[in-house]
Amino acid sequence: MDREPRRAFVVVLDACGCGALPDADDYGDEGANTLGNLSRAVGGLGLPTLGRLGLGNVVDLEGVPPADRPVVHGRLAPLGPSKDTTAGHWELMGLSAPAQPTYPEGFPDDVIQAFSAAVGRGVLCNAAREGIRAIEEFGASHLETGDLIVYTSQDSVFQVAAHTEVLSAEELYGACAAARRLLDGEHAVGRVIARPFEGEPDAFRRTAGRRDFALAPPGRTYLDELSSRGVPVHAVGKVAQVFAGRGVDADHPAADNLAGIAATSRLIGELERGLVFTNLVDTDQSYGHRNDVEGFHDCLREIDAAVASWLERLRAGDLLILTADHGCDPTHPGSDHTREHVPLLAAFEGAAGHRRDGPMAAVGASALDWLTGEESSLPGRSFAADPRP
Repeated sequence: MDREPRRAFVVVLDACGCGALPDADDYGDEGANTLGNLSRAVGGLGLPTLGRLGLGNVVDLEGVPPADRPVVHGRLAPLGPSKDTTAGHWELMGLSAPAQPTYPEGFPDDVIQAFSAAVGRGVLCNAAREGIRAIEEFGASHLETGDLIVYTSQDSVFQVAAHTEVLSAEELYGACAAARRLLDGEHAVGRVIARPFEGEPDAFRRTAGRRDFALAPPGRTYLDELSSRGVPVHAVGKVAQVFAGRGVDADHPAADNLAGIAATSRLIGELERGLVFTNLVDTDQSYGHRNDVEGFHDCLREIDAAVASWLERLRAGDLLILTADHGCDPTHPGSDHTREHVPLLAAFEGAAGHRRDGPMAAVGASALDWLTGEESSLPGRSFAADPRP
């Protein structure tokens, strides 16, 4: 149906889960609750804007009481397995990722040998490691030998780290593209991730040149639904890479939250119509994986301030959805993602502040409905079509 041009903004607070899923113990994540446990660890969260929207209505949080007049809020869950970035973002857009291979003991010799032959370099590490630890442990050897640091995690990822003085960013991307071509069939990991770093031993630091080489979505998503209807889709952060560019009209790279918030703010000021799909990555890559509760809290406070500024600038016909893709509980043993529900906060004109629990696909369904007035055969029911319980 015809309608005035509308805008929708879907912002993913990466790794900000809100309570273990029923099958979390199958993943070793029983008791995980990223936001809830964080609130207790820091003695209460200071998030006035998210609190006013109803974050404290979604889950019990120290420092964030339930709001008297929340926006549409709830806890969402994936329909499929896994707990990583690719699966989480696909779930939000109506597609459940199939089970993907993981390598907690490192990659098989034949995979490593094929990769080494393709890039003409040896391999260091080949084990499950937190990324900074992998660089700290093997960076000096990498500088001496030129061998590449390859590591993984509980997620379906093949990560390649290289110092910028050993490989340029483009050379590292080429090596990762080669790995992406090799990793198919039974070894079709969800993502190959380039991790350039710089500095001296004992002072290595990652650069802003991360790049994800994801599998293309194996089925249709709500981004495809929007694109086929002529609705422009703007991806901010790593979103375009997670979808292998499919269904995305404009990519706005952002290596950290500062850049992601700036790009989203700019689009709020400039965009006439369409979807902005933003990932704010720092809660995950900088704090969740490093078990840094204070840093995680500070990062959330920066997001809270950004959301306050966005709310002041949104138009009457705009939809703002705040959610997450999975958990990464910084108080949980280990440094991997955690299998959790994700929060939903949805602000739009005419919404009653009721609770809407359900599948993560409701996010994509709501964006499609809001922007086109149409439905899809994909999973998910729009909370914008029926703002009442």
